[in-house]
Amino acid sequence: MKKILKIFLYLIAIIVIIIIGIISYVTTFLPNVGKPENITVERTPARIERGKYLANCVTVCMDCHSQRDWTKFAGPMVAGTEGRGGERFDQRYGFPGVFYSRNISPYKLSDWTDGEIFRTITTGVDRNNDALFPVMPYHYYGGLDKEDIYSIIAYIRTLEPVKYDVPKSKADFPFSIIQHLIPQKANLQKRPAESDTLAYGKYMTNASACRECHTKDKKGQVIPELEYSGGREFAMPAGIIRSGNLTQDVSGIKAWTAEQFIKRFKMYQDTSFHSPTIGEKDFNSIMPWMMYSKMKESDLYAIFKYLQTVKPIANTVIKFTPRAD
Repeated sequence: MKKILKIFLYLIAIIVIIIIGIISYVTTFLPNVGKPENITVERTPARIERGKYLANCVTVCMDCHSQRDWTKFAGPMVAGTEGRGGERFDQRYGFPGVFYSRNISPYKLSDWTDGEIFRTITTGVDRNNDALFPVMPYHYYGGLDKEDIYSIIAYIRTLEPVKYDVPKSKADFPFSIIQHLIPQKANLQKRPAESDTLAYGKYMTNASACRECHTKDKKGQVIPELEYSGGREFAMPAGIIRSGNLTQDVSGIKAWTAEQFIKRFKMYQDTSFHSPTIGEKDFNSIMPWMMYSKMKESDLYAIFKYLQTVKPIANTVIKFTPRAD
């Protein structure tokens, strides 16, 4: 009996050593996406203008990396906070830890190289080789044209320095280990010509990361076979909100015209629109409508035409479930 117990304890010890070894390897050597490139992005007026458009209207970097006023519908950005970061994502909203968006103004990025910024945007690995939490959709940005990434870098280099020190993010166990496995090397693509409407629409849909929010998830990972069918849940102080179905099913946007789709965005640019004040128990939207509403109509049209080609999936979404008091 003692011999069996001794063997059992040896096996347990071996298993513990193996587990510790795996964890040590993962936390020490991963993520591994390669070293930052030695690049210098030329800050031409055209690049800066393109980057400004992308960061504010398409990839909406300023959405998370600025302060948003959540007392208003859709949390419009607070003027003068561009790039300061500090948006908090924590357990109250279903996140496995406490995560903060970084300060990306020159106050914090002035000593980063362009290559370090490029690697962070496209792979989710910062200059210290730390993995970022994928609330930043770097998997999608890693599929963009390098020229568009260059443009974003050129633009954020022109931001006014905002002196604001963001707390350090901290993942809960075991996600603190899992997080090291998420980043991957970029798979950069050439931006299609705008005349190729479907290919360009697919590219812009990816740049906007529509799939990420408009697909149900399992443990934080989107379920591929349900892409664009909506229903992903987001915890808000007032209750649970869910993303809409963007497929061509009758429960989605099958009945929509391109004009209706574009108008749904552009209504927030109407001079008569003023973002209403939202009460603590009222429905609110995490979608940065005010930013996406500034997207060019031709880009919105291309996105709509691409969405018409995705697989129709029946999913009637209940948009809002109030929190029970």
